Amino acid sequence: MSKVKPIPEGRHALTPNLTIAGCGKAIEFYKKALGAEVVMNMPAPDGKSVWHAELKIGDSVFFCNDEMPGMSPRPPTPSAPAPVSFWVSVKDCDAAFKRATEAGCTAKGKLEDMFWGDRTGMVVDPFGYTWTFATHVKDLTQAEMAKAGEEFARKMGMKA
Repeated sequence: MSKVKPIPEGRHALTPNLTIAGCGKAIEFYKKALGAEVVMNMPAPDGKSVWHAELKIGDSVFFCNDEMPGMSPRPPTPSAPAPVSFWVSVKDCDAAFKRATEAGCTAKGKLEDMFWGDRTGMVVDPFGYTWTFATHVKDLTQAEMAKAGEEFARKMGMKA
């Protein structure tokens, strides 16, 4: 008798699920813009919408589907983006940022070395989701990070 794993192979304990208007188009877009791989795609009985799809970026899987009235939240739009964002750790955030913007994502600011030791760049996709690409470039102690954070806050005009 086989033993079923409570967390399937290749999954993590937390898996985002995106409700998207035009999920099929989004899947093709995420393949091009984010390098996503389709793990699985289950069309709805209408043959037009996506009931459930699983995409993989790096070692992480996320789910996506078209809106299903009564079962899923309403999808975001570029003018009313989702109140959550995705952090994608990559080997080269500059290349990931360039790939995403060339595919049609909108840049939110510029690529920048951040005080905590990561280089980051943020984009919004045409479906209303925000993605931050990050490459760790510098190891810092907690004390060094706190000092750098205070300096960052001063530059931004924030009170500590």
